[in-house]
Amino acid sequence: MANHHQDHDFYIPANSVWPPLSCLGLGLVMFGMVNLLKFSAFTGKVLLVVGGLILVFGAAQWFRTLIKEARSRGFENVPKVLDLANRYGMVFFIVSELMFFAGFFAAYFYIYGFNIEWPPANIDVLTIHLPTINTLLLLTSGVTITWSHHALLHGDREACKKFLMYTWLLGIAFLGCQAYEYGHATFTLSSGAYGSTFYMLTGFHGFHVLVGTVMLMVAHLRLKKGDFTEQNHFYYEATAWYWHFVDVVWIGLFLFIYALPA
Repeated sequence: MANHHQDHDFYIPANSVWPPLSCLGLGLVMFGMVNLLKFSAFTGKVLLVVGGLILVFGAAQWFRTLIKEARSRGFENVPKVLDLANRYGMVFFIVSELMFFAGFFAAYFYIYGFNIEWPPANIDVLTIHLPTINTLLLLTSGVTITWSHHALLHGDREACKKFLMYTWLLGIAFLGCQAYEYGHATFTLSSGAYGSTFYMLTGFHGFHVLVGTVMLMVAHLRLKKGDFTEQNHFYYEATAWYWHFVDVVWIGLFLFIYALPA
């Protein structure tokens, strides 16, 4: 296939072991979570660790291959149909993530509607101070990533890299505040309906912030290596979309999970 003449604009990827390996790792992680919560804690932890390592390794190699292919193709003349397909794919991915959070928000509101006292009396609700700081951190990061993107569009790569670095540093600060908050919480995932919905919503959001922060760091590294142009920088743009999605979800979490009970 390497010597086959390509007479179309569609991108046909080569055979790769990394996507199925990543899927295997994700499957083991899911089985590990089920075992940890319902059956054997030891088996669950083993599956989580093994599956997580396989997932991280497979995904890293997969994206490394994609970056190598993007560099070999070049960033000057990306076929329009390929760029459009990438954009549709990212939009569908973000919509699927939105439905994921919508399901958990629906569960939260359903339980909230059937409880006269919410949060329950046995729950010592966390203060709103750290979540307020985290809100400011994420809103500021939304400004810095937008500023960075506009700098790239205008060819100012140094400003783009600088504000992109500010963005992932703010992401790390957010995760640090959330870790501190979790460490001082007096209730757990098993503390009834409130504990379950609280940790599922805030925990999965924190995981998305972690993924987004890694994506921003990769984009920063790629900018340093000379990737992307003013016209063609889809990975960078998709990362910015994802980060704005994380911002919007957090606004909902702050209002309904933290501010409403307070």
